[in-house]
Order: sequence, then structure tokens, then C-alpha cells
Amino acid sequence: MAKSYDMIVIGAGPGGYVAAIRAAQLGLSVACIEREHLGGICLNWGCIPTKAMLRSSEVFHLMHRAKEFGLKADGIGYDLDAVVKRSRGVAKQLSGGIGHLFKKNKVTSIMGEAKLAGKGKVSVKTDKGTEELTAKNIVVATGARARNLPGLEADGERVWNYKHALQPPHMPKKLLVIGSGAIGIEFASFYNTLGAETTVVEVMDRILPVEDEEISKFAKKQFEKQGMTILQKAVVKSLDRQKDKVVATIESNGKAAEHEFDTVISAVGIVGNVEGLGLEEAGVKIDRSHVVVDEYCRTGVEGLYAIGDIAGAPWLAHKASHEGVMVAELIAGKNDVHPVRPESIAGCTYCHPQVASVGLTEAKAKEAGYDIKVGHFPFIGNGKAIALGEPEGMVKTIFDKKTGELLGAHMVGAEVTELIQGYVVGRQLETTEEDLAHTVFPHPTLSEMMHESVLDADGRAIHF
Repeated sequence: MAKSYDMIVIGAGPGGYVAAIRAAQLGLSVACIEREHLGGICLNWGCIPTKAMLRSSEVFHLMHRAKEFGLKADGIGYDLDAVVKRSRGVAKQLSGGIGHLFKKNKVTSIMGEAKLAGKGKVSVKTDKGTEELTAKNIVVATGARARNLPGLEADGERVWNYKHALQPPHMPKKLLVIGSGAIGIEFASFYNTLGAETTVVEVMDRILPVEDEEISKFAKKQFEKQGMTILQKAVVKSLDRQKDKVVATIESNGKAAEHEFDTVISAVGIVGNVEGLGLEEAGVKIDRSHVVVDEYCRTGVEGLYAIGDIAGAPWLAHKASHEGVMVAELIAGKNDVHPVRPESIAGCTYCHPQVASVGLTEAKAKEAGYDIKVGHFPFIGNGKAIALGEPEGMVKTIFDKKTGELLGAHMVGAEVTELIQGYVVGRQLETTEEDLAHTVFPHPTLSEMMHESVLDADGRAIHF
């Protein structure tokens, strides 16, 4: 006899496990099915382990700067295996924590592969056989995986995807990174800091193409100062894989040339995990490997929802988690449920320097027809940044000239992934330029630059 629940969640990533826990908190009986790891890609092979590795490279970078701070450090080096071991340990600790949270909240956790088996039905293949479950509401949160382009497929030896880069079989000496989105730039930053001669190839006209153009240009200059080679409007046409090297044919400025590398990381986007779930048979519409949903993550099929990466951009863990809470509350019958607004979700890239943003870029604001005011403030004008030894960076704010609405905020520099939340809260509370200008920011902090950037939109910045 099939086991029955109020809600079944397929996938235990940052969208799925949060949806399951929130639904259980609201009194629903919940089962969460995961085929591989509790925590999904983000916790096990993405957000968390990459940040652990980037922290190691950041400390390594600072060790080399010890003399600047009046300190002495001799014989500086690193143990890549130990760096990876720490990263994996951090991921394992947090994955185990989700299991504990499931038990605490009485969520039934099932390890297996799920498939929709009719209205309100889910079939699960486990190591003990096939199990049938039923629920009035089903939430699909199966995430996404790395995109493989023909000829650029990862093999785990000389050509890597993000999983290989997190458990490298060797330390790259000459590295090619294909793609300059968050994943590509973070790995480029990590390996470049550890000494790899790094080249980044981006098909668009600038790196970090979703960011504001000024931020992209600033970041590019910093990466080049660190020794990276950046090729924009360039395409990797082919990879000739040999025993100890890869010969890449790269087309740039209309000319193709061969370049040798010992390692290639392919970071050319993601595709949704929509296969084998019975989605199309259930009547779900799929567009370019992503489930089509409305603002409340409803698929159009009664009782069936899709959240997180499988439901499309932005492909961010915090967006998935917020959607999970929203859907759980909707299913539980709460009447004050608000849809997630993608334009108010911050994006963060943990390269060196860090990049963070929320809302419209300057170009997008103009395209949308706004008459805008723009403010800037450089890190070099901030006392805390200079004291930290981090004077390279910039804060940029964009306002609607008519209403004072904060349309967008964009940052590059030390700790901006933490600072951006101030502007996120501001946008959520519909804060205006005047509100921010009248806010007292503590001194000395990096956050003072946020205030100065706001003031600069009216030509009122004090320290610049």
C-alpha cells in the first residue's frame, strides 16, 4: 500500500530541503526524496566547498603580503590535497546537518530516484526496491548540472567540470577556463592565486556579463593585474586532448590560433535536471531544459510545483530556498504569501576581488525607460578599506531621478558579498535615496562606502 503524505519534495538541495522543513513546521506531513546527497549540488559540489577552497587561496594570498602588515612569514606554500580535504570536510559536516534537521522536524527522508507516476503519485527506486508514495502536493526541486558543449565535454583528466575542479587530480600549471560567469571566474581566481598561469575565454563582449559594465571592466583590470589573461568575444572551437596536455583552438578577433594548456575547466552554463521524472507525461511544459512556472512556482498542473534551478534563472541557492518557503506556505494555506521577485535577489561572486549586485544595471535601467541618477564611491576613499590593505574596489548605486527609488546597486572589492545585503533590505523595504542619505552608517566600516555612493548620486559625497 502506498504511503501518503500532505507534500512530497523531489530533491534535497537548498530549495527542496528548505521547502520540506518549512512545510513540516506548518504541520504538514512531508517526505523528501534525494538520489545522491542531502544538500544537493550547492552544499556538496557548489556554493559551500568552493567558498572553503577560495578561503584557503585568500589566506595564501595574504600570507604573501605579510610584510605589508609588519609581519614575517617564511617558506610559504600550500598542500593542495589538504586544501581539498578541508573543503570536503566542510561540505560533509553541513550535509550531515540537514539529516539532523529532517529528524528534528519529522520530515521523512528517502534516498532514491523519484518519478511522477500519475496524479498525486510518486514512484521511488531505492536500494531496497520500488516504493510508491502519494500526496496532494508535489514539489520538484531536482536542480541542474553542468552544460556539456560538443567537443568540450569534461573527462575528469585534462578537461574538468566543477566537480573535477573541486577534487583536482593534479595542480594545473597552465589553465584554460571556458566561461567567465560566477563558476568560471571563481575557479580561475582560486587556481590563479595558487600559481597556475590562467587564461579565461568569454564568448560575450565582457567577462561577468550579467554584471554592470563598469563593474565588469573594473574586475577585468584587477584579474589582469593578478596575471590572468582575459580573452573576450572569443570562442574555443576545439580541444585536442593528449596525454599530458590539451591543445585548444581559440578564435578571437576573427582569427583562430592554437594554444597549449595542461588543464581546461569548462564552465559554460547549466541545464535543468528534467529527464526521467515523468514531467512531460504529467503535462508539464519544459522550455530549454527548465520547467515553465508562474510567479508562485506553479507548473499549471494541479498540485505540482517546481522550484530552484529547474525552474529557471536566477540560478542561485538563496532564490531556491526562498521559493521553497513560499511554496510550502502556499500549500499550507497561509494567506500572506508573496511571490519571489527575481530583480530583488542579490548575485554574489567570490573571486578576488569579490563582486556583488542587486537590481538593474545602469544599461538595463535606461532600457526600461528610467531617468536615472548614478552614484559611485571608490574603496581608496574609505579608511577601513585602507586599514585592511584592500583599497581596490568600487560601490555604484542607481536611482530613479523622479521617485528616488533604488533601482540597482553594484559592488566590486573586499567583502562586498556581505555588504550587498544592506541594499537588498533597502529594496525590499522600498527605501528611497533620501532614506539612505539620512541613515547613519557606523565608522570605520566598509559600509560607509554604501552611504557615500548614495550621496554621490547628488554630488554630495564627502570623502571623494
